[in-house]
Amino acid sequence: MNFLDDLGDAVVVDKTLFVGDTGTLPVDARRALCKLLSGPFLDDTHGAWPALLREEAALRSRLSDLFLELVIDRERKVAFARQADTGELDAPVLMRAQALSFMESVLLVHLRHALVEAEGQDQRAVVSQGDLTEALSVYLEQGVSDTVGAAAKVNSAIEKFRTAGILRILRGGERRFEVSPVLRLLFTAEDVEALGKLYASSAQAGAALEEMNEEGDDA
Repeated sequence: MNFLDDLGDAVVVDKTLFVGDTGTLPVDARRALCKLLSGPFLDDTHGAWPALLREEAALRSRLSDLFLELVIDRERKVAFARQADTGELDAPVLMRAQALSFMESVLLVHLRHALVEAEGQDQRAVVSQGDLTEALSVYLEQGVSDTVGAAAKVNSAIEKFRTAGILRILRGGERRFEVSPVLRLLFTAEDVEALGKLYASSAQAGAALEEMNEEGDDA
């Protein structure tokens, strides 16, 4: 063994990131893991997307240790973690479904339909604030039929989806948003169909009630 071999054996690269660190993942892969755990998703606009693809096997293993499953759609360039189907195994639940308000659920259905339609035409799904307010106003409960009240309720729902990254605001004078492709993965067609039937019934009931009220006013 020569001097260079001795020198090489003596060199130890410290890969720890902080005192007490026993992790083995590179820092960018750890950021990807944190984003998957904090949710709701990670896409190619996030700096850790390349690390997710590079360290996919290791990240799947880490998530499996927590009874979680990694879902990656390479075509749409989005990924997220969800509870694994553990069957009869009594496993702790780390990712619980977040409750949506009535208006948020209606918006979800509307956005997913817009996304599916746009993807069918190989286009980006773009929606405007005005169109959303108009489309969702039929679902507003009685007493919130004024323009200001309707806009406030729709704005609240839109803001929740924007904060989650499902809606991305576009530049320009009019408030327009692009719908993230991840919405189609997070909510299946079966989920949306069930919600759609429920809210279609609600809209019909609301229209009937409004018609009855108008007839009563005319009487």
